[in-house]
Amino acid sequence: MSIQWQGVFPAVTTKLRSDFSFDAEATQQGIDRLINDGVAGVVMMGMVGENAQLAPSEKLDVLRAAKEVVAGRVPIISGLAETNTERAMAYAKEAEGLGINGLMVFPGLTYKSDEHETISFYKSVANASGLEILLYNNPRGYGVDLTPDVVERLLEAPTITAIKEESYDTTRVTDLLSRFSDRLNVVCGVDDLILESAALGVVAWVSGMANALPRPSVELLKLAVAGDLINARKLYAALTPLFHLDTVVKLVQHIKLAENIIAGSAETVKPPRLNLEGAEREKTIAIVNKAVSDLKTLGY
Repeated sequence: MSIQWQGVFPAVTTKLRSDFSFDAEATQQGIDRLINDGVAGVVMMGMVGENAQLAPSEKLDVLRAAKEVVAGRVPIISGLAETNTERAMAYAKEAEGLGINGLMVFPGLTYKSDEHETISFYKSVANASGLEILLYNNPRGYGVDLTPDVVERLLEAPTITAIKEESYDTTRVTDLLSRFSDRLNVVCGVDDLILESAALGVVAWVSGMANALPRPSVELLKLAVAGDLINARKLYAALTPLFHLDTVVKLVQHIKLAENIIAGSAETVKPPRLNLEGAEREKTIAIVNKAVSDLKTLGY
């Protein structure tokens, strides 16, 4: 299945049991809910999916579970987050063998590579399989910035078709679209910059909080892409306090708690992450409940 980079692609949370083991059934239920609410694809094991905390065997179990429940309805993109090039290439081959449609490739973890090393890493991963690649540009999180000049070199690899732009600099969106619009799909990777990004021409969004509220998120992007900014702003205003929680260190905990409140799934996270407690947890609950109330007022 070729990936059409249009619409909302939730960075799916990996559901866990109380003993921190992978809960395939709950994860599949979550994926099914997302697809039924109109998402365009699913991104398994991004940062939100706790990729770095999962054992190699667990990662493959997650992909198998996703493949089973998706059943060809939407593309499946797997996060690829490894500490060295050899393991990254091996994972790309394994994902391809399982029939996954694409990879969202993190820079090499734990090491801040320079431009030459970064280009070599991504090209090596691209050459390891025939899967489409979504570059993951998150310089705040990983210390590596895929600037337009670096991207130009990376686009020598034909399977690199998209970039998840998470530099928090909206001028980067314009620079990338102006320079590579006929070759590269620019995907918003920041929940509380989606309306701004869509106004600049972005039509795809990898979202964390769409796990909790998929249908309003899908509608927001549709309104923005259609140019209905009056209604998009109203919906965005209701969602933005919740979207802000996607941009902080504990985003996984906030997203899973929001899912728990709205959809009933477990909020368990894999240590060293710990569930939210006390005032921090109560604040998130209040934000979620306010967003739900405001959405009801708007008819959602």
